[in-house]
Amino acid sequence: MVAQEFTVDLNKPLVFQVGHLGEAYQEWVHQPIVSKEGPRFFANDLLEFLTRTVWWAVPVIWLPVVGWCLTKSIQMGNTPPQLALMVATGIFLWTLIEYTLHRFLFHIKTESYWGNTAHYLLHGCHHKHPMDGLRLVFPPAATAILCVPFWNVVKLIATPSTTPALFGGGLFGYVMYDCTHYYLHHGQPSKDPAKNLKRYHLNHHFRIQNKGFGITSSLWDIVFGTLPPTRSSSQSG
Repeated sequence: MVAQEFTVDLNKPLVFQVGHLGEAYQEWVHQPIVSKEGPRFFANDLLEFLTRTVWWAVPVIWLPVVGWCLTKSIQMGNTPPQLALMVATGIFLWTLIEYTLHRFLFHIKTESYWGNTAHYLLHGCHHKHPMDGLRLVFPPAATAILCVPFWNVVKLIATPSTTPALFGGGLFGYVMYDCTHYYLHHGQPSKDPAKNLKRYHLNHHFRIQNKGFGITSSLWDIVFGTLPPTRSSSQSG
């Protein structure tokens, strides 16, 4: 007898289904369904509620934390030019973190039940339903948990007086990233660079999903050789 392949029922909560796809999960999750209506994740209403985040929650919650970090840095004796340099450094470091997380964690290959389930919750759902506006930015509770190790890493590489500003700059970079990411999916930019950035990111979703990992910039795709080919070069190859 031949085992029947598992089929996901899109009319039922998805999270505990996708793990059963096994090796077929990677192909399934990278076949996007373009609909503004998001799928149901959990049968439990509380768990379902926790998976949904409005985009404006990101700046409302995290910009005050950025402000606290910068105020703390000023109180520790840093001048405005020093503060600006540290914030710029934090933003720059965030762009590398953004690229690294997207390429190596969000696009990790999974095939086990729990591996597929975790990947779907982390990033797979976004590739399957790229226009789901309530599951596009990172939930604040998850961000808060991740802030703890990032704060500790900054403490290891920086002095006590520079740690708050560097961390604040990185957190500000994150806020820009999440808001930019939402805009690239749901905004209608008419001019560059936003128009080109939207084209670049949607190319990652709908044409070449193993390249173009930068969201706010293509810098690290250029540096690490993951820049997607243009249509003309890919067609002639």
